[in-house]
Amino acid sequence: MTERSPFPPNLALLVSIVAVSTASILIRLSAAPPMAIATWRMALSTLMLLPFFASGSRPRRLVAMSTKEKLTLAGVGVVLAVHFASWITSLSFTSVASSVIFVHVDPIFVALVSHFILGERVGRRVAVGIAVAFAGATVIALGDLGVGQGNLVGDLLSLVGAVALGIYILAGRRLRQSLDLVSYVTPVYATSAMVLASGSLAMGVPLVGYPGGEMLLFFAIALVPMIFGHTVYNWALRWISAPVVSISLLGEPVGASILAYIVLAESPGPMVLLGGAMTLAGILICAYKPATGHE
Repeated sequence: MTERSPFPPNLALLVSIVAVSTASILIRLSAAPPMAIATWRMALSTLMLLPFFASGSRPRRLVAMSTKEKLTLAGVGVVLAVHFASWITSLSFTSVASSVIFVHVDPIFVALVSHFILGERVGRRVAVGIAVAFAGATVIALGDLGVGQGNLVGDLLSLVGAVALGIYILAGRRLRQSLDLVSYVTPVYATSAMVLASGSLAMGVPLVGYPGGEMLLFFAIALVPMIFGHTVYNWALRWISAPVVSISLLGEPVGASILAYIVLAESPGPMVLLGGAMTLAGILICAYKPATGHE
């Protein structure tokens, strides 16, 4: 690509990883129900993006889209809502380290979908990576099961979040080829917010009446890990290859675990440390692609 980036892409990627690493800590600091946190995260993120979306011809282009294109964007928003609802809820049951490790097995899911649905054969290296990551996840699950049944529930919820994240990434890679960043993320975030709000109301989760401190946390969760994290991360994909960006995701479990130790005094057990190292190694094996393209 000959177009020059207006900002160093590698620096933007670093900023996004640091920002995303704060998500689990900010969520754990909140006393609000998980669905309320997820709803406010997406609603406030949408409001922050609306002035940029409303400028220029973006609203007219959205209206001019075909019904299929609009439904596709809405579908991605639903998937993103499932991701945040399940992952944020998982933090109420299991440790930060276990949750962020499990939610980042999405490269494994993407590889399996590519093999069985998209017809892209999984090579030996990727198969080895999947096996190593699965073994590591099993070690974490066994360790968490020893701590309590609730931890295992949290791990499973985080895995649901990982599957949804994988679908979101697969869809985003295709849609971002024809849509600029703001035109893509704004309707997706808005749909996600509406789905989460509807789910919260159906479950009887209050969305209003929170004290100022909670609202400030909601704002921080929307601004830091969502706008400076997810959104900047999507921006960087324009100039940095997908394999490099995928590998960079491994920085979040490390960063989040360090922050959990410093802020929450939450130290992962030996099984989580061992299983986490194995899982991250497996994901790294899957995500890494040699320059030669050989397996």
